Amino acid sequence: MHACLEYGRRSVIENALCIIEVVHRAFFVKKGVEVMVKLREDTRESIAKLTLMDDIFMNKVFENDTQRTALLLRIILNNDKIKVIKAVTQQKLKNLSGHDLQLDILAQEENGRLFNVEVQNRSSGAAARRARYHLSLLDAHSLPKGEVYQKLPDNYVIFITQYDVLKGGLPIYHINRKIEENNVAFADGSHIIYVNNKIKDNTPLGRLMHDFNCSNPNDMYYPELAEKARYFKETEKGLTNMGDVFEKLLAKREKEAAKEAAKKTAKEKNIEFAKGLLADGMSIEFTVRHSKLSEAEVRELASKLTA
Repeated sequence: MHACLEYGRRSVIENALCIIEVVHRAFFVKKGVEVMVKLREDTRESIAKLTLMDDIFMNKVFENDTQRTALLLRIILNNDKIKVIKAVTQQKLKNLSGHDLQLDILAQEENGRLFNVEVQNRSSGAAARRARYHLSLLDAHSLPKGEVYQKLPDNYVIFITQYDVLKGGLPIYHINRKIEENNVAFADGSHIIYVNNKIKDNTPLGRLMHDFNCSNPNDMYYPELAEKARYFKETEKGLTNMGDVFEKLLAKREKEAAKEAAKKTAKEKNIEFAKGLLADGMSIEFTVRHSKLSEAEVRELASKLTA
């Protein structure tokens, strides 16, 4: 029996406070159940449809998981000796003088080698120059200040693409630099790899690509991936974790949408303001200076008003 229900030796006020405490606890227990039910109703179907080709799900499955990240890399690189000591997801790489990157998976091996694995559902997301940029930032973060260049480790950028971006009909493409005149490897330690998710044959890589497209963990070949996918799709703790991810994603998208809407509203106001100035006979230069529009935009408005 709850201590607060032991009446007799307590004062009226103490008993009243105890009743409030019991009701308060019961309310929040009930509220917690309602939140879970709501979470499951609102998101269970979406979570059930997720695959490892969805970065929101892939990030959770491989987050801080060196074992499964090593499995992924061993299959793609056909190397059972890979030993991952660190695996993080959504790692931000800063570029003090340029564009920052947020990586799907960043893994490190004992010898210092870095592996960046990205899932790309759009061909534009796996452009060759993007792969080059990813590799350049990996290199920039791999060599401490004052170290000699020979200490720079081999680094890998791996794009798992929904479509055959390089259009060669191959399951995997290894891009390494070579000397054109004699076709000898340049051997600078830089490696770019494209994995074609379209090919799901009966090879280790093909089975992995099959698993990356499975929404049902029971259909997966690799038990290590199935177990983790099942955790996030079928257990209350895993579902709650994914629900939190969904809430954060929704909040982020709402913030971005509000920002874009504010920009659009401000732009529309500036356009209407410029139209008024032009209608009042103000010059192009005057309107540009006061409307925050470009000269090209103001000239276009002026041409429409006089048409």
